[in-house]
Amino acid sequence: MRDVLSDLLTLESYKVDLAENGYRALELIREKEYEVVLLDLMMPELDGLQVLEELKKIENSPVAVVLTAFGSIERAVKATKLGAFDFITKPFKNDELLLAVKNALEHHHLVEENRRLKYSLRERYSFQNIIGKSAGMQQVFDLILQVAPRRSTVLVQGESGTGKELVAKAIHAASGRADGPFIAINCGNIPSDLLESELFGHVRGAYTGATNAKKGLFEAADGGTLFLDEVATISMEIQAKLLRVIQEREFRRLGGLENVKVDVRIIAATNVDLQTAVRQGTFRDDLYYRLNVIVVKIPPLRERTEDIPLLSEHFIKKYSDENQRDYLVLEPSAMKILMDHEWPGNVRELENVIERAVVLSPGKTIVADLFPKSLTMPSAELQEGSIPGQQSLKERVGNFEKSLIIAALEKTDWNQKKAAQLLFVNATTLSEKLKRLRIKEY
Repeated sequence: MRDVLSDLLTLESYKVDLAENGYRALELIREKEYEVVLLDLMMPELDGLQVLEELKKIENSPVAVVLTAFGSIERAVKATKLGAFDFITKPFKNDELLLAVKNALEHHHLVEENRRLKYSLRERYSFQNIIGKSAGMQQVFDLILQVAPRRSTVLVQGESGTGKELVAKAIHAASGRADGPFIAINCGNIPSDLLESELFGHVRGAYTGATNAKKGLFEAADGGTLFLDEVATISMEIQAKLLRVIQEREFRRLGGLENVKVDVRIIAATNVDLQTAVRQGTFRDDLYYRLNVIVVKIPPLRERTEDIPLLSEHFIKKYSDENQRDYLVLEPSAMKILMDHEWPGNVRELENVIERAVVLSPGKTIVADLFPKSLTMPSAELQEGSIPGQQSLKERVGNFEKSLIIAALEKTDWNQKKAAQLLFVNATTLSEKLKRLRIKEY
């Protein structure tokens, strides 16, 4: 039978190796890479089912097509449960077997492509996108590796622009859920009445306009990770439902009566102090304790200035490649300005500054003139008023406040609402400051 199958497959241009028993087959599979194995169930010493058991332990093992003269349903079911792709009974037609091999090959190629893509995603969201040699960032890296294999909920804390979602993706990519979905939602960008439907879904007729049932993000993230950014902005009503999902691992769709069970790991993020929110009565204490199991704190950029050169080089390379430009070099004077800046927008602000400089640079260097005025204006103004008595304290404070506001506005493309959030002030307060300081878009 082996000789007949070898001749048949060789004529179809397949490369074939033969094994006289299960032990020899496993030896060959461990030595070389095969795509498909034709496996008889009835063999001495080590039968086909035992070989299937061993194949499960071998990484990137070939796809198994089982051959047997004993076509009982029980053995077919058992072989399938052990990972057999197809099951053919003897005697068989040549075309039937060739079709099974063709389908098995296509399945193997699909699995390999899927594995390659997922490996690429893991590489993409691994630590190379979270840059830092500072002690604070090394602690973050260590904590990511420690918490990733666990099931526990993780709370990521850090100012806006520090890279909280990158940390969440790195935790997911290093976890046992890496093959599952990673779903992210910014809770602060969605009105409360819509957020419940986004998270939990709804049944048809749950509210006016709900003409069809819709799955929520918890169902979409089943088997993977759900990242809840700006979790502090969630209303108290939805906080109660979120607590139930964490505790019971089930929820009800909006307007629904049935419980839906899910297996989801939650990673939450916030740029505010949740303990303060609990004291102020805007955040549930029981939910806080559920989220606060493991905390990853990302230091702001101003506390890790030694990372600025590394980050700058990373972003220069990134945007030079994206814009098909030769690699640019930062002039020392430009680097000094980057090192001296306070970076209220953190890494995101630095990235935007570098991208702008790469795009606008006419040559092969990045000079200080390519930076936004918010980076160079404060130092110029302070230098201008460095002689005692030439500028009052009030004037200096006003100039510094003005520079911070302009930086936030440039960071948000002059969106006053987003700039106010970045500066932790009300939009009305920011509007009044713009009038008082006579700040206009330029």
